[in-house]
Amino acid sequence: MILPFSVTDPPPEVPLPDWVKTLLTWLGEAGMKALAVAIIIASCVAIGLVLRLVIRRVVHRIVDSAKNKASVDDTQALERSPLADMRLVQRTRTLGTILQNIVNVMLVVIAIVLIVNAIDNSLLGSLTLLTAAVGAGLGFGAQNIVKDVLNGIFLVAEDQIGIGDVVDLGLASGVVEYVSVRITQVRDVNGTLWYVRNGEVTRIGNMSQGWARSIIDIGVPPDSDLEQVEHVMLETAQGLAKDPKWRTRIIEKPELWGLESIDGDALVVRIVVKARANAKDDVAQELRRRLRSALLEKEIGVPRMVDVMPTGLDGARRVRGANPPKTRPNAVTGVPVIPDRGIWRRKKPTDDGSPQK
Repeated sequence: MILPFSVTDPPPEVPLPDWVKTLLTWLGEAGMKALAVAIIIASCVAIGLVLRLVIRRVVHRIVDSAKNKASVDDTQALERSPLADMRLVQRTRTLGTILQNIVNVMLVVIAIVLIVNAIDNSLLGSLTLLTAAVGAGLGFGAQNIVKDVLNGIFLVAEDQIGIGDVVDLGLASGVVEYVSVRITQVRDVNGTLWYVRNGEVTRIGNMSQGWARSIIDIGVPPDSDLEQVEHVMLETAQGLAKDPKWRTRIIEKPELWGLESIDGDALVVRIVVKARANAKDDVAQELRRRLRSALLEKEIGVPRMVDVMPTGLDGARRVRGANPPKTRPNAVTGVPVIPDRGIWRRKKPTDDGSPQK
């Protein structure tokens, strides 16, 4: 028996409310925008990591090349090396830090612009106006900071000063302990640490680059034989230049500039020695000692001995006594580390009662 088969139509679909359709549409657009924002952020982070890696590799390669050239294991030993590659290391690291900061700022700005554009194109115009207003305000309010940073970049890039240099910045004189893109720290011979803004530096006198002259004036009695005095002085200076201990510090042969001045008490004779910048004071001190001994040996009186030095902040321009600081590979500042125990302490006795060596 065949049963009758009937086909019924499916029930009609219930239309979704308008608010549900609007919500689904908004969620779809928000998802696409969120995906676009995530892609932008991931791309900027990846580009930033790649650029930072490239900058770091370049800096490390330059530093390693300098250390291999000097045959040292660390940059502290490189600082004591006779080569000038330590300045290249300092300059390279500082410029590498500056480049990393510039890359980070540029990527952040680009990411913000792309994200705003992906969220709503109409907001980009408002953001441009807001950015222009903020930039104008910063241009007027932070122009000194911008000036300091730009001057600091040129100071480092052109190798005008470096850590350990004895400099005269006009505002302060002494040893450079720290150089950044905004400030330079200089410690004078009295121990005062000066913070000099790079934007305020209009002239720099660097007494640690290249060579320097040790200018010494010797006063002798007016009745002395001038030719004999000049001969003794020149012979003594030439002997110093030939000494194996000092010939590496003296660049050229000593020069006798002759009679410098005449007064009622003495005839002043000047002799000049061209030496390395960091050895100028040591050479002058040794030459004065030898000149005194040589003149006394010839029975020539020495009423006074004057060493002509540039005027400065209580002698802060003198290289002697202003030793370069010991720094870490990346120069940092801070309070010196105080040892837990004093340098002088009682030695513990050994088992047999004798003091420990």
